[in-house]
Amino acid sequence: MRRVSTRYLSLYAASLSCALVLSAGCTVGPNYNRPAASVPAKWDTTAPWVEAAPMDNLPKGAWWSVFHDDKLNDLEQQALDANQDLKVSVARLQQARASAAVQVSTLFPTFGLVPNTNQPSAERVRESAGRVLSSSITSSTAFTQNTYALPFAVNYEVDLFGQRRRSIESAQASYQASAADLENVRLVITAELAGEYFTLRQQDTEIGILNRTVDALEKGLELVEARHKGGVASGLDVAQEETFLDTARTQAILLQQQRKQFEDAIAVLIGKPAPDFHLGANELNSEPPPLALGLPSDLLERRPDIAEAERLMAATNAQIGVAKAAYYPSLNLFGATGWQTSSIGSLLSSSSIFWALGANVAQDIFSGGARRAQVQFASAGYDANVASYRGTVLNAFREVQDSVTGLTVLQQAQQAQQKAVDSARRTLDISTDRYKGGLVNYLDVVTAQQNLLADEQELAIIRGQRLVTSVLLVKALGGGWDSSSLSAVAVHAKLKDIVTP
Repeated sequence: MRRVSTRYLSLYAASLSCALVLSAGCTVGPNYNRPAASVPAKWDTTAPWVEAAPMDNLPKGAWWSVFHDDKLNDLEQQALDANQDLKVSVARLQQARASAAVQVSTLFPTFGLVPNTNQPSAERVRESAGRVLSSSITSSTAFTQNTYALPFAVNYEVDLFGQRRRSIESAQASYQASAADLENVRLVITAELAGEYFTLRQQDTEIGILNRTVDALEKGLELVEARHKGGVASGLDVAQEETFLDTARTQAILLQQQRKQFEDAIAVLIGKPAPDFHLGANELNSEPPPLALGLPSDLLERRPDIAEAERLMAATNAQIGVAKAAYYPSLNLFGATGWQTSSIGSLLSSSSIFWALGANVAQDIFSGGARRAQVQFASAGYDANVASYRGTVLNAFREVQDSVTGLTVLQQAQQAQQKAVDSARRTLDISTDRYKGGLVNYLDVVTAQQNLLADEQELAIIRGQRLVTSVLLVKALGGGWDSSSLSAVAVHAKLKDIVTP
């Protein structure tokens, strides 16, 4: 049975008090401060853009509802429920939380059965009569002995220089980075789905235009054939109309194949097999919603990818402290207690109790440069994350500016193209009337028909591009997300977690 003196206990208590004081006030490594990033003073915009509170007109989370499209709302919800990439990110967030919980658990001592030595045991041993007791004495008596032991141990490494605190700081920041990554994946998936959806509706509109053109051409062909039979029109007029009619039919068929590809892409995004998913045709009926840009500096708090990059900086900054802590000694406190006796009947009696207390200090004096290399490695990792953060910020500003410029240009283009469609329609009406009056040949009518079709298709493309670009702007502005939500993402020690195996 092991015993310790009162003097030893006093020394142990003094060392424990000293360790607790040191652990509360000494943390090596740099404290984290967010590095500065280049932020423009304002956006390069013209009316009607305004710098109001960013995204206040977007519902938090369900930003797509501003398009007032019930089918899109339904598809987005299906994507949130079943998208496989989103499930991957959710699982990674759970991993990050578990990793942070592992680090938080190091704040507490470990308690359990003593490993390797003095394990719970029941042993019966017979010693021989001829065993050597010392260099000059040999036993002449054999005996048999029982030994029963039930030991426990407590171990605790004092965080003298903040290695554990920096590790927890890094793990918590990594956990928050994973939460921001989940939000970014959710934003990317919902934005991609909205973009694919509006592109598909654009193709529905183009197909509708072609089908209406085919109907008009079939009626025109009937007119030309009747005039040809009456000897008024030539066979060339009939051939020209038939050629354009067949061309329009071919374009409509080819667009169906392109439409199916977008339909299949949507199926994957909502977690359904492509052969089982079908989306009914419906032409574009939405207009881009009005969006407030906010100040450029607001973007740093509104984009989940920027928040993720910033949290990764914080995580790698803490790792510098972890690496530097290796230069300092570690203090480990330990204790052991339990029962040990030769009779199982008295195993749990007070006289069978043994205990021990102790502490040890460890320090590597020479490491072959390993500690210095670890600090250099951590510092370089932090520098890399700083550069990545600043690059993410610059890319965010580019995406917003590109989308704003694109929407401005496309709005002007749609207005101009609508005038072109109106003019092409008047030209066709005039050409048809003049042809019926015998003033022009049918080539003028066919040309007018072709121009109208091309202008209507271009208008449909511009309308679709405006909606897709509007989606890209919402995505570039963060989709109504706010990094303040990350403050609640942290692992806190709870009693049930501490005592649960």
